[in-house]
Amino acid sequence: MTAPQPAVRTAFSPVLEFAFEVRVFLAPARHIGHGAGEATEFVPITGGTVEGPRLNGTVLPGGGDWCDNRGGVYQLDARYLIETDDGAVIDITNRGYYHEEDPTSPAQYDGDLQVAEAGVYYRTAPVFRTDAPAHLWLARTVFIGLARGDDSEVAIRFYAVS
Repeated sequence: MTAPQPAVRTAFSPVLEFAFEVRVFLAPARHIGHGAGEATEFVPITGGTVEGPRLNGTVLPGGGDWCDNRGGVYQLDARYLIETDDGAVIDITNRGYYHEEDPTSPAQYDGDLQVAEAGVYYRTAPVFRTDAPAHLWLARTVFIGLARGDDSEVAIRFYAVS
């Protein structure tokens, strides 16, 4: 009689699939307050665009990003709405961090597109809500956002994790 063979296990690494990019247009930041070693600002969102292989539409005006700066690390908490090309409305809560890293860390690219500046960590973890049947996949998928931008516009490239 032969002993049972152990199950073969394959190593698993998550895969990131580019889904779409959101460009968010920003109004000037509004100072809210500060404490010892920190400052809080609100950045109004005035609109934007959504383009990609899995989602297209516009960012509706009226959302915003609450930013807490503690020791040069920005904790971000944005909330805004997207209207898709087919008329569905999707709510996004997008949390993340921005800070400058080691200045020797390289820029990062997705093909020819620079998605992260050298020496900068700017990542988000969005959660989407909708009851539109064509877009339920958003509410059932984990995403990672790679962000880049300035005081007037932020571009976030969203990747689905599989």
